[in-house]
Amino acid sequence: MSEHFYQSHVFVCQNERPDGHPRGCCQAAGATRLRNYMKVRVKELGLPATRVNTAGCLDRCELGPVMVIYPQGTWYRYENEGDIEEILQTHLIEGNIVERLQLQPDQ
Repeated sequence: MSEHFYQSHVFVCQNERPDGHPRGCCQAAGATRLRNYMKVRVKELGLPATRVNTAGCLDRCELGPVMVIYPQGTWYRYENEGDIEEILQTHLIEGNIVERLQLQPDQ
């Protein structure tokens, strides 16, 4: 038996700030719709060892929407279903980093 309950745990920011907030927020950038899309696709792709969860503020507001995938601790910024598909295929299925979407520690 695995020592982890899930092989991959995806935390998707769903933070919402008031309209016009200088930092912005993931919610205003479509985070809920894209999180829901990702949850459906994870099931369709048969990835039972992957859990997609809602997260509060991940403090990368200006870059949102953002997610972090554990156990690797890889951070991504995404904009649309195509980005989600690339993260699912490349990171969660193939085990590689999607460099064009990866956030760096200094961002």
